[in-house]
Amino acid sequence: MATEFKRVSMIGLGYIGLPTAALMASRGLEVIGVDVNQSAVDTINAGDVHIVEPDLDIVVRSTVTTGNLRATTAVEPADAFLIAVPTPFKGEYEPDLRYVEAATRSIAGVIEAGNLVILESTSPVGTTEKVEQWLKEERPDLKFPSEHGDNTDIFVAHCPERVLPGHVLQELVSNDRIIGGIGQRSVEAATALYRLFVKGQCIPTNARTAEMAKLTENAFRDVNIAFANELSLICEKLEIDVWELIALANRHPRVNILQPGPGVGGHCIAVDPWFIVDSAPELAKLISSARHINDGKPGYVIDAVTRSSDRFKAPVVALFGLAFKANIDDLRESPAVHIAEQLGQHLDARVIAVEPNIESLPASLAGAGVELATINDALNTADIVVGLVDHDEFKSLSREKLQAKVVHDFRGMWAK
Repeated sequence: MATEFKRVSMIGLGYIGLPTAALMASRGLEVIGVDVNQSAVDTINAGDVHIVEPDLDIVVRSTVTTGNLRATTAVEPADAFLIAVPTPFKGEYEPDLRYVEAATRSIAGVIEAGNLVILESTSPVGTTEKVEQWLKEERPDLKFPSEHGDNTDIFVAHCPERVLPGHVLQELVSNDRIIGGIGQRSVEAATALYRLFVKGQCIPTNARTAEMAKLTENAFRDVNIAFANELSLICEKLEIDVWELIALANRHPRVNILQPGPGVGGHCIAVDPWFIVDSAPELAKLISSARHINDGKPGYVIDAVTRSSDRFKAPVVALFGLAFKANIDDLRESPAVHIAEQLGQHLDARVIAVEPNIESLPASLAGAGVELATINDALNTADIVVGLVDHDEFKSLSREKLQAKVVHDFRGMWAK
């Protein structure tokens, strides 16, 4: 088995694919980034980035300049192929694997004996096996591990990422990595690749356990957030300051309640638990309940803002934050975006949004009549101020100016 990698292909150059590709290129590997977005490809080849992540622009510019990293829309031969494409859901929370399948079939024509194929996309249990099956359908001339074991031509593994936006480059190196292979030789091949840039432990397991591990991590966090969000609703009814309550409860040495918010967003926590529910709906009762609690929180926010607007003839509502979490530009699955869109469409008010990490609003919000504003403009014009994301820029807002507003703080930024 060849464990020396010289050329690596990264399929998908988004929030995980591009940082991983740039990091591998910085370690001296020749990395070919493949993406269907021609604009992203052109931006990367110019040494720039199309996403916001600290220091990513520096690494991309450096590796493009040295020739170690280049982007294209066409798949090329390589020693290893990493697939990092979206895995959303469709319909009633059914996993949508069309992007994974398309990426897999796209590389089938160029893979050769000795190649390693890694699925990095967070996926339902059994997806890595489907990747192998799709490759087998396209390349019956090659041997695959589920049938040929140690005599395989192609190594197939699932190695999920577990990084925090805003710290991706650091955590790609320092975090432990789960190496879930179809067969022992696939584990060994994938481990050899990740050890080129990962300082954390590379922990071996099988593909199914690796898939479930990532889903479990995010479902665990979702359940804990749901507890905090449900607690916030109960406290509202009982006229209790939820932020003070949580601070007091957390003084217990074995209690660590998370902070409530306007919902749960992002491409992981808001999505991954549904993959578990889909695989065992009759058993995943707690996980399903947590998802419904967190998915219902934006509706509670909308109702609260709507009730406040009734006291004004022509209210101006300022929404502070659109990203799915603090200090990033990522709007994927963001409850704040959903809230802004619904208020823009249905509230008889002027709705403005403050999001310091973006330069323009997504089409859905612009079409709903939402306006993008600066912090000062929002504070000077708003009747109602709504805290949705705890960006650093918002935490130091003038309490004097806030006192003159109707304030809904769903992140505890301005609590006493």
